[in-house]
Amino acid sequence: MSARAVISGFTFLRNGVKLGFPFEASIRSLLPLVDEFVIALGAGEDDTVARVRALAAREPKLRIIDTLWNERMAERGFVYAQQKMIAQYACTGDWAFYLEGDEVLHEGELAAIRASVDRHHGNPEVEALVFDYLHFYGSPQWLAVSPAWYRRECRLIRNTIRTYAPDGQFWVVMDRHRQGRHPKAALANAHIYHYGHVRRLDYMQAKMDQVSKYWSSAAPKMRYSLDPQALRRFEGSHPAVVQPWLASDAEPFFEPDPDHALTRRERKHRHAMRLERWFGWDLSHKHYRLVEN
Repeated sequence: MSARAVISGFTFLRNGVKLGFPFEASIRSLLPLVDEFVIALGAGEDDTVARVRALAAREPKLRIIDTLWNERMAERGFVYAQQKMIAQYACTGDWAFYLEGDEVLHEGELAAIRASVDRHHGNPEVEALVFDYLHFYGSPQWLAVSPAWYRRECRLIRNTIRTYAPDGQFWVVMDRHRQGRHPKAALANAHIYHYGHVRRLDYMQAKMDQVSKYWSSAAPKMRYSLDPQALRRFEGSHPAVVQPWLASDAEPFFEPDPDHALTRRERKHRHAMRLERWFGWDLSHKHYRLVEN
């Protein structure tokens, strides 16, 4: 291994403008940290390709791979796995940092992420770094906090081990024949700011209509509505790079509905939150095994 870890960033994009993703802010938030940034750029129906190419003309770290989505690979979001791995397989760094088009890093935490990579680079037992998630919901003033929302997830993984993504969200390590496992991970000591659920409702409806094709289900009429007990106000600061998008493309106002009718799933998560408060547990789903704090 080199003394200084080389980090590749990567993502996949298609119809980012049409779907209201803050993809330009997402890319720009990661660029200062990485040595290269690979984008699997799918042919779509809007000007996402033109915008990414314009950004690449100004940013020499960006490398574009033109892709054509296989619409027949719809079952359980498998086309997302395909596109994610096209980009990752083109990364040349020691580590690969995956950031989705609605995820943004805070400029105040880049140094901490770099320090975490450097600290664990020489320890092969640490295969990935786990980020704490801030899932904004309804508007940028609110966070979804129930165990229905994964609170931590791997976004940085060693690019020198055999990994595979079953869908867009997580990895499995394939170090045994036909048998995968969750990566062994340490904390990155930083956050992912996830803005996918504060997009204007017209964008969100377009996104739900598209996603429904890949998960074999019909998209409901979109509105923001969630158990008030699963929400809390955000007291921090948003990344500087995403501020223009928040002003123009996010829902400006949302308030929890005290008369919200709980779904069966929400009642289950309310019970889980009570158990978390009583016993100090974290009952959110995890796709990693923490080996070092």
